[in-house]
Amino acid sequence: MRPVRTAARSMLAAIFVIQGWAAFRDPAKLADKAQPVTDRMEPALRAVHPRLPTDAETLVRVNGAAQVAGGLLLATGRATTPAALVLAGSLVPTTLAGHAFWDIEDPAQRNQQRINFLKNLGLIGGLLFAALDNEGRPGLAWRTRNTARNARRGAGHTARTARREAQHAVHTAQREARHVLRDARIARLAAQAGRRLG
Repeated sequence: MRPVRTAARSMLAAIFVIQGWAAFRDPAKLADKAQPVTDRMEPALRAVHPRLPTDAETLVRVNGAAQVAGGLLLATGRATTPAALVLAGSLVPTTLAGHAFWDIEDPAQRNQQRINFLKNLGLIGGLLFAALDNEGRPGLAWRTRNTARNARRGAGHTARTARREAQHAVHTAQREARHVLRDARIARLAAQAGRRLG
């Protein structure tokens, strides 16, 4: 299954590496389309840190770099969950800026942009699947439940062992007490016999 996963991740990542590189290399081509989205993002970016860039070209370039880096990580199988999540996040402003079909009057163009919008939604869905893929290993929820179950079993085993050891200690103490009493009785009988003989 590993070669299939590797091929699927590479196919999914290819568009991000290619398109991200194009955006990084020449952000001016996309800046005009991105401007409405980057303008809406500006207050949020300023709230995070006042020195963060807010101009459309820089944000297009940053988004392109994130897509190249995320695509390469996803394709090579390194840090696939964060890479897929970064790519899904980077696709949201790209989709809103590039394929706002609801703003287009011409029916043919509107239909074309709707198709591209839905294609990007499909890519986001694929990226979410890639982010959740554990390559056949159990997921976090199962591992958590299994750890708790093992801890309960271990605690039960420890309690049973402690109970057995306590019972063993009680039996040993009782046996020792009986031996002491028996030895004391024997000593008393020996002393009485000694007095009678003496």
